[in-house]
Amino acid sequence: MPGADRPAPPSSGSPALGRRRFLGYVLAAPTLVTAAELAPAEPARAESAAADIPSADVTELVDLNDVMSAAALPTSGLITVQVHTDETVSFALPRAEVGQGITTSTAMLIAEEMDVPLANVRVTLADARPELVFNQLTGGSNTTIATYTPVRVAAAVARGRLLEAAAVALDSAVTELTIRAGVITGRAGRSTTVGALAEKAAALRTQRVSTALKPSDRFTVIGTPQGRIDALDAVTGRKKFTMDLDVPGAAPTMVCRPPTINGRVGSVANADEVRAMPGVTDVVAITTGVAVRARTFGQCIDAVRALRVSWKPGSAEGKSDETVRRELAAAELPLGLPPLTPSVEGRFTFHFRSNSALETNCAIADVRSDRAEVWSSLKAPIVAKEAIAARLGLPLGAVTVHVTEGGGSFGRKLFFDAALEAVEVSRKTGKPVKLMWHRADDSRQGRTHPMATSRVRIAHVGDTVLSYKQRHTSVATDLGHGFGEILTAMAARLPVADLGFSETFFQLSQSMPYDFGVSSRLLNETDKGFNTGSMRNVYSPDVTCARELMIDKLASKTGKDPYRFRRDSLKDERSRAVLEKVAEVGRWGRVMPDGTAQGIAFHSEYHSASAVLVEIDCRPGTVGRPVRDGVTGPRVTKVVLAVDAGLTVNPRGLEAQMMGCAMDGIALALTSSLHLRDGYFLEASWDNYFYTRQWNTPPELDIVIMPDTTGKAGGAGELGVAASMAAVACAYGRATGMMPTTFPVNHGTLSFEPKPTTPPVPQSPTDGLDHAY
Repeated sequence: MPGADRPAPPSSGSPALGRRRFLGYVLAAPTLVTAAELAPAEPARAESAAADIPSADVTELVDLNDVMSAAALPTSGLITVQVHTDETVSFALPRAEVGQGITTSTAMLIAEEMDVPLANVRVTLADARPELVFNQLTGGSNTTIATYTPVRVAAAVARGRLLEAAAVALDSAVTELTIRAGVITGRAGRSTTVGALAEKAAALRTQRVSTALKPSDRFTVIGTPQGRIDALDAVTGRKKFTMDLDVPGAAPTMVCRPPTINGRVGSVANADEVRAMPGVTDVVAITTGVAVRARTFGQCIDAVRALRVSWKPGSAEGKSDETVRRELAAAELPLGLPPLTPSVEGRFTFHFRSNSALETNCAIADVRSDRAEVWSSLKAPIVAKEAIAARLGLPLGAVTVHVTEGGGSFGRKLFFDAALEAVEVSRKTGKPVKLMWHRADDSRQGRTHPMATSRVRIAHVGDTVLSYKQRHTSVATDLGHGFGEILTAMAARLPVADLGFSETFFQLSQSMPYDFGVSSRLLNETDKGFNTGSMRNVYSPDVTCARELMIDKLASKTGKDPYRFRRDSLKDERSRAVLEKVAEVGRWGRVMPDGTAQGIAFHSEYHSASAVLVEIDCRPGTVGRPVRDGVTGPRVTKVVLAVDAGLTVNPRGLEAQMMGCAMDGIALALTSSLHLRDGYFLEASWDNYFYTRQWNTPPELDIVIMPDTTGKAGGAGELGVAASMAAVACAYGRATGMMPTTFPVNHGTLSFEPKPTTPPVPQSPTDGLDHAY
């Protein structure tokens, strides 16, 4: 493994490195390969902040992102930058690209530090590498924060080594050399390229060196808007996702699933008959259903629909929205005795929501007696590799897990359900399989954002808040991915530890940005009978939405403007600047027609801040406008989102992320939910699951990226979801005169005829024009 033969760290008597100098390695290899060493770590940013923050909010001292970054640090030297003779520079990113653009931002870091063209940087996804321990988990908006310095240090070491080699080749002093666009020029105009030096700059033995990073005032790539490096491949169909891979012998495979959540196979009445259908090669019972392998996916669908299976009850048998609501009410932690001062109080319900990305669950598996190879888009590939090895009874080294690019995730790909199924089918059939879930599988048996309630009480005297209490009660969120390795993954599943793990996750991911006196937030979870997951922003959209609605209620009670109340209550100037910006750009307080209104909300996490202003139209003519098979409801007509994510590597990528966050927030507030009845979800496709559609996309959408005042990258991938949802909810309350308490607001209206659960996948459309399932 690269770096395994590194010399021991210097003794304590070694001279201290300056603030801008870092240690790195030139690794023994045929061409130039470099890595970073980041121990001891830079002082935690919380240390300087804690001194002037009187609040007891734990996230102001350390948050989930800090924990993840610290855990990744010890193995940061195991990820390397490599220079090739064809003028390219490559980097295997130990994270999952699922459309968020991290391959582009990572390539930008390398291009910046090495002064090579961005087009010459090749960022691929690393296979599962257990030696990285906590350093291969994609989540918590952590990728840029955790990899920003290691990637730059490795690139800077490579640049320094190339300059040293060029000095010899060009007969110049290093100080006389310049490097631009991958071309190194010496005195008298003689030049060479990084590719020509790739072998000359390589090391015969691993060497430890120090390097300095380029100062920010010399940045020419970082901070400039860049298009996605994979955009052309994506729009021309050349980009390879799991189902595009040509693995020899891997035939299409699908699973006939139970009519209720997590039902189990009792018996199969016609397995031989189905096995004899055109193209079908195998029919086998597995843990989650009956798998069918065939020549085409169309033949798989026909076979799945033809199977006659007797099913055993599932884990949510007989349950409905109302029975789960009663469970949540019974599990709610008390708020304590009523305060002696005036207070406002509210209880909010958030229904199940689908965690179904554009790309359904899929995986390829080739299991042999002595080894296994898997391809899938995985955000926790180390846990997947370890779990697969344990399931198959194989040594860890006999299992190879390739991380493919994914078509969306929203947290869904933290789990590897499809990979486990593919492995089981391949083992039972003795053949490679290319397994894909149907969209109905995703909706009814896939991961969901759990149903939850949130109760809030704010005690005050006039417009001064004395205390804030929130009790969030949720169907259990499966955090079985842990922090990306097997020990915390196991701990998160243990009956004696799972609630503690969830509570820790909850506390480290929830901030209190307002000066609200003594504040407390507690989580309680119940009912593990559902397939849940860490959907984008996890707990924050529900928690923040409840809080921001109650702030509006308190502002109304005390006669304060909602924006001014928030502005005056925010703890720091950076947060106030973000809120002020959306109020300015969105023209907060402008006169609007009856039935329309503005809403404003704020959310902060992971050293970043966002504020959102929306305008909504709740007039009857808008709410009742006809839309095929849809509950139209109110329309958000304008969104202004301001974001301060610290140092922004790619402003265009951040802007795209925030657009997606706004669409998420609109969906969560107005249209997006699953209806639970008799142990199954009624939705069976996106045709009747109402994520934000074109008819509810705001005609005006303005993303404002605030100037960096920190010099450090903050978390951004999930940042805008909570504030967007909350702003839409607040606008709805102001437009209708009634604060919403159930989300999405149209959940009570079922606008479609539910598709049957048997067979488990709907009939395919006959003409492809009217509907797409």
